[in-house]
Amino acid sequence: MRAKNGFKLREVCGEKIVVAEGRENIDFSKIISMNESSAWLWEQIQGKEFDANELARLLCEEYEVDKEKALADSKALMEQWREADIVID
Repeated sequence: MRAKNGFKLREVCGEKIVVAEGRENIDFSKIISMNESSAWLWEQIQGKEFDANELARLLCEEYEVDKEKALADSKALMEQWREADIVID
């Protein structure tokens, strides 16, 4: 999986969101709000291939979370990103 080009993490009014940039990507339904950990993960995977195991590894290194919980959260997050159409399988 890989993050789609043209989607950037921005902070707006204290909230982290991913927005589409460029004329071809203007679609205000593609504004995705992210919490601190998902925004951090988004920054870490830019320009890289990743899977749920990689996201879980990153979470375990950055936060105090066990591997099983990190993997479950990573899988759920990847599904949200798929549904939002901001990643490529």
